[in-house]
Amino acid sequence: MQNKYDLLVVGGGILGLFHAYHALQKKLKVAIIEKNSILSGASVRNFGQVIPSAMNLKWQNFGRESVSIYKKLQDQTDLTIRQNGSVYLASNEEEVQLIEELSQINKDQNYDSILLTKKECLQRFDGLKSDYCKAGLFFPEEITVDSGELIRRFQRLLIEKFGLTFFYNTTITSTSESSLGCEAIAANGQKFIASKIIICGGSEFKTLHPNIYENSDLVATKLQMLQTKPQGIYALPSNILTGLTIRRYEAFEECPSYTSIKAKEVSTSFDKKFGIHILFKQSLDGSIIIGDSHEYADAKDIDVLGYDLNMEIDAFMINEAKKIIDLPTFEIQKRWFGIYSQCKTQDIFEHNPSPNIHIITGIGGKGMTGSAGFSRQKINLIFNKN
Repeated sequence: MQNKYDLLVVGGGILGLFHAYHALQKKLKVAIIEKNSILSGASVRNFGQVIPSAMNLKWQNFGRESVSIYKKLQDQTDLTIRQNGSVYLASNEEEVQLIEELSQINKDQNYDSILLTKKECLQRFDGLKSDYCKAGLFFPEEITVDSGELIRRFQRLLIEKFGLTFFYNTTITSTSESSLGCEAIAANGQKFIASKIIICGGSEFKTLHPNIYENSDLVATKLQMLQTKPQGIYALPSNILTGLTIRRYEAFEECPSYTSIKAKEVSTSFDKKFGIHILFKQSLDGSIIIGDSHEYADAKDIDVLGYDLNMEIDAFMINEAKKIIDLPTFEIQKRWFGIYSQCKTQDIFEHNPSPNIHIITGIGGKGMTGSAGFSRQKINLIFNKN
């Protein structure tokens, strides 16, 4: 049969693409089925950083493997990958303590990081406010990507070099398994047969197996981001993650002082209400992306997140960004949001409707960093291959 495959992946985002990639590396016949005419989900709407330093130690290992995979792929074609590193900027003594503790944790894990003095930070980043920065922690191995371009170029590489079959505008409405294999049926009646099916649907909870998602601990998370106009000759040599990020990212939860420091925070503040932390990343055109925020809804209530931007959140992020660094311009050329799925109690959502049909979603904010390493392990397990 023309539509018979070793692996059928439902969902063409970063998690689906990397599952396909690792299966293709094993010489398997693979197809991806994508419901839209273009990729438009969280994989092309995220911040564009690959930062293992942000993850707990379990996921940091996946992230570090992902960095190696990205660099290997960059050697084959330009996926917009730049190794410019990430720096966490501490704005007070509590945050200095946290970055010092994280530095030691990473030293114990043989993951390179460099503590920077205030003077070194000010010398490295033009326009950085002296009254904001107290110290920094730099991770030189970490990389930046332009998410939308990376996804499009990666997809093209998989099709042209590795033999991936890709179906756009095809919505899978049901999957089943019998002695003949796994079957996926599209809304237009088209049938696909495969030995294995992996469903990486992101925040698409309503079309395929909705009852499973409604009874899960999956939540949808809405993030807002901003992009300035190009900054002229101004160059940001590394990604900047700031004090609010230090107080939010899960890596810092493993620091000895984290619990006591978090206990002092005012939980009703605006930034806590909307999960705001301030990040800066320079895009290929010289513009600066500033973000981001977090609003949550259970899988069954995803529509409450709406399709509008909260301009109060945007104004808050711009105001906070101006306290951190002087850019040549804060004039905004683009505003957008992305919605990804994550779990309340698990690292990632995994469920088997039947033995050879796998739902793998809810990777949350770890997608761009962790998908490449995580999916290699999953493909090895699913196909029982090393």
